[in-house]
Amino acid sequence: MKKTKQNRALLVADSGSTKTDWVLLGETGRKSFQTQGLNPVLMSEEQILAILQCELLPELPNDGDFEVFFYGAGVRPDQEEKMQQAFRQAFAAGSPLAAVANPTSSLIPHPSSLNLHLSSDLLGAARALCGHAEGVACILGTGSNSCLFDGEKIVQNTPALGYVLGDEGSGASLGKRFLNAIFKGLLPTELRDDFLAETRLTLNEIIQKVYREPMPNRFLAATSLYIGRHLDDEALRTLAKDEFRRFFRANIAPYGRQDLPVGFVGSIAAHYEPLLREAAEEEGFQVGKILSKPIDALCDYHKIRLSK
Repeated sequence: MKKTKQNRALLVADSGSTKTDWVLLGETGRKSFQTQGLNPVLMSEEQILAILQCELLPELPNDGDFEVFFYGAGVRPDQEEKMQQAFRQAFAAGSPLAAVANPTSSLIPHPSSLNLHLSSDLLGAARALCGHAEGVACILGTGSNSCLFDGEKIVQNTPALGYVLGDEGSGASLGKRFLNAIFKGLLPTELRDDFLAETRLTLNEIIQKVYREPMPNRFLAATSLYIGRHLDDEALRTLAKDEFRRFFRANIAPYGRQDLPVGFVGSIAAHYEPLLREAAEEEGFQVGKILSKPIDALCDYHKIRLSK
């Protein structure tokens, strides 16, 4: 029997390692919510399955045809099978929380079909920023990345290399340069003293967090927020703008497409937008869209499928 239009739903997700933004689009309207992040590089299939069952499924209707567009950090060809299996197991088994709440009811959801599309967060950024047009798309948050997009697919990508070897322009790289500068005397002593007083950190505690505790990139990115709160200080403005200029030189210049707009998604890009635009102009680039999050633009990109 042909499914009614009311049974169809689109589920769009933008996922990092910390959290996932979800939007459910259907005939009854739009619903937005968050779950923990889903990164197949950092998580096992069992961990991903548990989050899908316990956090995602209770937010969904209990029947229908689901088409899922999932964009995530860590989604690469060698990890797709893990994600595919976790999604299919979750939707087949339903939600254990629903069964506990109402043991006489069937588990949710029971989709008539599940059509799953898995893509990298970089492709998500490109579609959100460029739509179906050619352009350069970038992520500037805790880490950084970029690509040349032809309107359909990514055709070139300068390797980001992570926060140790690369990630120019990111929160982690900004934090790393700032800490280096205040402790090596490259910034005024007053800035170092004010930072330590404001954060209540010591040099030994900073070393501990960077070299001996998990997720040092997140700590470094959080440290960079101090710069954003003190951009009236000329030394910090110069440090941040120089970091963004490094991003353009190392990551965008190799594409050789100064004729194309350069768009950005991510918290660092949104927070430092005026300074980022200054850096781009000084390096000979034109900045296009800047989005704090790509999820709304991705919904606009995909919602046409509901009418088909």
